[in-house]
Amino acid sequence: MNAISTIKDRARSAKRRVVLPEGTEIRSILAARKLVTDDIASVTLLGDETKIAKLAKENNLSQGKIEIINPLHAEDFNSYVQEYKEKREARGKAVSDQQAQEFIANTLGYGAMMVLHDRADASVAGAVNTTGDVLKAAIQIIGLKPGINTVSSSFMMIVPKLGDVHDKVLFFADCAVVPNPNAEQLASIAVSTAETMKFLLGETPRVAMLSFSTKGSASHADVDKVTEALKIVRREHPDLEIDGELQLDAAIIPEIGQRKAPDSTVAGNANVLIFPDLDSGNIGYKLTERLGGASATGPIIQGLAKPANDLSRGCSVDDIVNVSAIATLLKG
Repeated sequence: MNAISTIKDRARSAKRRVVLPEGTEIRSILAARKLVTDDIASVTLLGDETKIAKLAKENNLSQGKIEIINPLHAEDFNSYVQEYKEKREARGKAVSDQQAQEFIANTLGYGAMMVLHDRADASVAGAVNTTGDVLKAAIQIIGLKPGINTVSSSFMMIVPKLGDVHDKVLFFADCAVVPNPNAEQLASIAVSTAETMKFLLGETPRVAMLSFSTKGSASHADVDKVTEALKIVRREHPDLEIDGELQLDAAIIPEIGQRKAPDSTVAGNANVLIFPDLDSGNIGYKLTERLGGASATGPIIQGLAKPANDLSRGCSVDDIVNVSAIATLLKG
């Protein structure tokens, strides 16, 4: 788990703030306690002040160490409502006063506004809310990063042993957001995941575009999509170390990579694995986790102008802590 420890240490040094919109959820309370006790990040909890205060007291979370905000009682509530209305109108999707008020009164909307205005460095939610709701608030308020056309996700996988390497870190994408990306979206996912790895670990990403084919060993429209995505990335990001199409074994096992793709610098050495669709990505990370004994951290949401992260509704307290540390670092 050295990679997670390194990320937490970097988060401590960065001294940033995370907003947890699900402030009345017990896992958020316990995660907030760990985040502030271990000095990983400052924390703002959103929701009913009385309920949060009660839960904080019952769980030994000092209110002096956290910020508690009820969006409905916040001084900037009306200005956020107006700003949201203007954003929607500018995109040709006007909303009524009541709709805007309801959106910002929802802690997801208010939390996204806090990130937009740098009152928090990242937002983390999803223990209660669906991925769709978390991303809707983030996309409508924060928006996408310049040059990126797709919001996607990655998982940081720490594999106990891969070849001679212990605790091997790999990034898998997309495993949680885009069901069937086209070539342009797949290219965007590859670029975003490479950036995520570089931001978090400082390592050079070596990106493998995965397929059931390696370098033309099979012909199919699904293979064509992967090779087209590769062309797009190479054209727009010529300095990124990327190759495809590669089967999984050719991507991560040096001997097989050398045999199947001898001219590739990525084959056999990939540390970023881009799956062709959500089925394969989601199944792949869960197989690696459940059968391979890997640690899976994520989903890490990518492609937004500022960090707003999703969680699995089955997440643990440690998951919230780890993702919070990651999300604060993704601000750059």
